[in-house]
Amino acid sequence: MWLMIVVNFVSLLYTIHFLMENFSTIKMSSTRLAVAILLPILIAVRGLKKKSLSKSGAIAGICVAFFAILCHWSFLASLMAFFLSGSKVTKYKAEIKRQIEGDAYKEGGQRNWIQVLCNGGVGLEICLLFIMKVGVAIDTPMDFSRFNSATYLGCAYLGAMACCNGDTWSSELGSVLSKSDPYLILTGKQVPRGTNGGVSLVGILASFLGGIVVGFAFWICIAYGSDTTALKMPAQYSVILLGGISGLIGSLIDSIMGCIFQYSGWDEGKKCVVEFKGPNVKHIAGSPILDNHTVNLLSSLMTALVTPFIAIYIF
Repeated sequence: MWLMIVVNFVSLLYTIHFLMENFSTIKMSSTRLAVAILLPILIAVRGLKKKSLSKSGAIAGICVAFFAILCHWSFLASLMAFFLSGSKVTKYKAEIKRQIEGDAYKEGGQRNWIQVLCNGGVGLEICLLFIMKVGVAIDTPMDFSRFNSATYLGCAYLGAMACCNGDTWSSELGSVLSKSDPYLILTGKQVPRGTNGGVSLVGILASFLGGIVVGFAFWICIAYGSDTTALKMPAQYSVILLGGISGLIGSLIDSIMGCIFQYSGWDEGKKCVVEFKGPNVKHIAGSPILDNHTVNLLSSLMTALVTPFIAIYIF
């Protein structure tokens, strides 16, 4: 996790230096620059009011959104789809989640800067690579033959956001909508709700739908924010399905990693699942190697790497 944060920071400094050196050659409208500055601030303020972001999370979110806007409108749309829909499902049936999560529960699923970067850090790194390799405000459609680098990085960004949203929808909806307790993904053993690596049919379907939401947002900006030839090119709408597939794959990767590398135990005193050992805690699954933030980061990274290769068979 900390390695990714350091990489983000170094890449960020290098990209800022690159933008300053090439400022005179960058072709970007003043309107887009104004949106890139003002919109992330408005989003952050909203997140603070809704308690979906802490102060540090709001600052990190401004940085993530700013660079998404500089790259491609679809990057912003998919990021917003994740932020808004993820916040909504996190607050759904909050009282039940409070009982399931115990002391680990946070009102509104409030994210701090670490959580923002663990969910958006891969996307941020892709944005920085996009600026260095493709350019600024390059709103191209998805086509490997004509826009190889932009399409590859676009698919990677879509995969990262779809993974994060799919996993959020899966955990937040599966835990309260499923009529039965989940099953451990690698053993099939039924486990208490809140166990890392536990999956249910409802959760799996939710992860696909969460990815679909991100894919649809991505497609909207391709259709109406890219070159007019985008609508005439084949299979642009397929990014919606690609988002769903990435959301599902990302959620499954997250569950597998959680099952192996995250500790889950049943606290007899608190009557809930905890992620740490204790005198009254009975082991359920996993080992205390990674925390939830690191698992989220690694699963989004893996999904971002896989998604472009899936997309090759679509575009």
